[in-house]
Amino acid sequence: MSKPKPSPLPPKTVIGGYRVVRKLSAGGFGVVYLATDKDGQQVAIKEYLPSALTSRAPGELVPEVASEKLSLYRLGLKSFFEEGRSLAQISHASVVSVLNFFRENETVYMVMNYLEGATLQDFIVTARDLKKQKVFRESTIRSLFDEILRGLRIVHQHKMLHLDLKPANIFVTNENKAVMLDFGAAREVLNKDGNFTRPMYTPGFAAPEMYRRDSTMGPWTDIYAIGACIYSCMQGYPPNDAPQRLDKDRLGLSLTRMRGVYSDNLIEMVEWCMSLDPLSRPQSVFALQKELGREGERQYTKLSVGEKVRLQFDNVMSDAKKNIMRATRFGPK
Repeated sequence: MSKPKPSPLPPKTVIGGYRVVRKLSAGGFGVVYLATDKDGQQVAIKEYLPSALTSRAPGELVPEVASEKLSLYRLGLKSFFEEGRSLAQISHASVVSVLNFFRENETVYMVMNYLEGATLQDFIVTARDLKKQKVFRESTIRSLFDEILRGLRIVHQHKMLHLDLKPANIFVTNENKAVMLDFGAAREVLNKDGNFTRPMYTPGFAAPEMYRRDSTMGPWTDIYAIGACIYSCMQGYPPNDAPQRLDKDRLGLSLTRMRGVYSDNLIEMVEWCMSLDPLSRPQSVFALQKELGREGERQYTKLSVGEKVRLQFDNVMSDAKKNIMRATRFGPK
């Protein structure tokens, strides 16, 4: 029998001067709530609450942590707090805004701006279900990831890594702005320490070095995930995970089938980002940005009649917003 997940805070609970309205989402490392501040403005609050280390009965405020897990819990708590402090120093449209962070109830809370829209994953699923040859237009992919890379470059300049980039952690607002959510610093700290055995990363998006405890991670680790996200926008599904690829790599074969649908330049860029050898990838976001912007070197194959009448991304966005749930999805699934 699986361990029950810790209960979220009940509506109307007041923490740090904010009043909880309802739970928005929950993942393995925390719960995100919709809340209001003293002026009635809506915010999103993420609570550090790793489900494998804690329990909490309905109506309670303080998580219960077994004595043998306490040191690991505190290690992740410290990392989560430091992550909030670092993110609060970053001001960029493509990076989630941290407005406040505080300790209470023997845990830490991160207050962020409240976003309305849906995740990139929601849009991929919606577009995929239309059963078109091309999930998203190439121009849409390039425009979207140009925004994301601008934000990621700032993150890396602040000596931070995201470590959990995936379509479910890229939020597309109702104003069509792409925002990175749910940084994975606490997740990474817990993974490197002790016997924390729960799955730490999303298969397909985690670089090979993330599976090894003795490896060095850097900007190239997030760049692998960027490549996997672009792949998902092209194929509608994530690539095989790194252990599978190390055993038998089918990435090139899969991308070959996309020739004639997307430019050779975009296909080769994905292969470059997703090289199994970290040293064979772009070593900085800037290097990838230059490649993404090489307009004159894109070679397009003649489009079929069907391709010429593909839905524009704006139409996909419109259809998606009608078909997927309207409730805001903030944070990981």
